[in-house]
Amino acid sequence: MADRQHGASQPATETEVAKTDWYGKDLSASEHTRVAFVDVDMIESHGRGALFTECTFRDCRLNSSRHVDAAFLNCTFTSCVFFDASFVDCKLVGSTFYSCRFGPLVCERGDWSFVSLRGADLRSASFTGVRMREADLTGARCTGATLRELDLSGASLHGIDLERADVRGSDISTLDPAAAKLQGMIVDPDQTMALALALGLDVRAAGEA
Repeated sequence: MADRQHGASQPATETEVAKTDWYGKDLSASEHTRVAFVDVDMIESHGRGALFTECTFRDCRLNSSRHVDAAFLNCTFTSCVFFDASFVDCKLVGSTFYSCRFGPLVCERGDWSFVSLRGADLRSASFTGVRMREADLTGARCTGATLRELDLSGASLHGIDLERADVRGSDISTLDPAAAKLQGMIVDPDQTMALALALGLDVRAAGEA
């Protein structure tokens, strides 16, 4: 189930954790399957190797939480807050985010393939070296964001706002320049060529017929 497709229904949860104080909780090596987390305070929670499978998070606060080598597989996050949260070498394959607040979110490496971040406000986010194959970033607001060295092959980027975003080293082969905001986007030379070709320009070396 780790590669749930966009729009697929979330499996029903079997247990619920509601209105619980997990402030500063060490989540290391904990495992949760099909659990509904509702209005849970997870501020400054932390740990290595936690596993959440097909869980739902609603109105949860993950501010300043720190996750290392954790997995949130096919999870759904609704109206959650991730201000100053960080994910290092984590897997969020197949997870979906609805109406979440991110702020200065930091993500380093890991696998976020098939994730849905449609319309997400990622203006203060930093994603570096993350695998995001076939991620749905339709309409995402990424003005000024850091999106470097990302594997975005097959990603949905229609209507994305990348003004002043740093996308150097990322695979932007599915980006349609005519259907995105790109003013001031920071790119590398190879990406410049790819964008020129996508715009239908005939790129030739100086002196070439």
